[in-house]
Amino acid sequence: MTLKERDKKHLWHPLTQHKLHPNHIAITRAKGAVLYDEEGNSYIDGIASWYTCMYGHCNPYITEKVAEQMQTLDHVVFAGFTHEPAVRLSEALVAILPENQEKIFFSDNGSTSVDVAIKMALQYHFNQGQKRPKILALEGGFHGDTFGAMSVSGLSVYNGPFEDFFIDVARVPVPTAENIEEVVALMEQLLTDNEVAAFVYEPLVQGAAAMKMHDAALLERLLLLAKSHGALTIADEVMTGFGKTGKNFASEYLTVQPDIMCLSKSLTAGLVPMAITSCSLAVYNAFLSDDMGKGFFHGHTYSANPTACAAALAGIELLQSEEIQQNIQRIIKSHATFDTRIKQHPKVRQTRQLGVIYALDLELDMERYGAARYQLFNYFMERGVCLRPLGNTIYILAPFVITAEELSKVYQVIENALEIL
Repeated sequence: MTLKERDKKHLWHPLTQHKLHPNHIAITRAKGAVLYDEEGNSYIDGIASWYTCMYGHCNPYITEKVAEQMQTLDHVVFAGFTHEPAVRLSEALVAILPENQEKIFFSDNGSTSVDVAIKMALQYHFNQGQKRPKILALEGGFHGDTFGAMSVSGLSVYNGPFEDFFIDVARVPVPTAENIEEVVALMEQLLTDNEVAAFVYEPLVQGAAAMKMHDAALLERLLLLAKSHGALTIADEVMTGFGKTGKNFASEYLTVQPDIMCLSKSLTAGLVPMAITSCSLAVYNAFLSDDMGKGFFHGHTYSANPTACAAALAGIELLQSEEIQQNIQRIIKSHATFDTRIKQHPKVRQTRQLGVIYALDLELDMERYGAARYQLFNYFMERGVCLRPLGNTIYILAPFVITAEELSKVYQVIENALEIL
């Protein structure tokens, strides 16, 4: 019996309607930017397995560092204890984060990093005798699947059955040159009652919303407004962090620094789950007290797992290497060259790029785009390229180690796919 057949007996896959899509491709190994299935087929991983394996699958430098750590300390509870990998990781992260980020809190994944940030923000005000029960968020944002993260997300396809149970969230449109004054006026109105604890946002790129991109200067106006009313700002860099935008973090494109940041995905290079919520000293100090109840009582069993810390440390070292930085610049230039020809295609409505993130919107009949999405996915996979369209958007977010030849094949398969629509 094949893996694909055995899979159907017990496994429930994420984001899947199994009645419509019962079959799943069985991947047996991966190396660099390539996945291999049980039938011997290979696929260029054009999305770095949900933007995690940015240094390539099974990167030997990272796996060696993790294996080395496993021989010394596998895990220890992080309440009341500490260890070298966590301390070193905090030092390495603070060195590359925006300069106001001083404290590091561990959790397990992108969703939990956002939950931690929301709880930090709510308790920050509570500890100072204020009740601020409301969170502001951008329309179309996606921040995760746990309840806090889901509450601040604006994609109803994920949220439908649960919306009656959400925390209090108000949304504002993504700022554009055309709507900025209306958005500022709305946000001012929402902030005037001093009930907003925080404004959460994906800086510059909304990943699950089909890689929609917005302007740094316009976003800064919203951040300054939030800060002027005492609301904390939470930058969700789970997707954008660690080099994907051409800088270490998308927040580096802004002069207004976030009070809190959420990190995961390529934090550990796709090897093991871990997340971090970082914050400024001002946020941290609001929890320091002789009153035990003002402490931050949130914890995960695998917080600061030493092997995960080792993976993250190795990833940061690679990110700062000359080779990876050169690769990032190579991919940025390659995308730009591809863009000059593809954006002229009559079936392409719009294109956009920030760093190694590239997206194109298709001119599709929206009533059939769902079917087209699966048609495109299958078309890509049959030709050895793993891309997962988001609605009518095809995007590329490949590992930094993808070769020029592999990237050229990704482009070619996309161009050929336009002819079947």
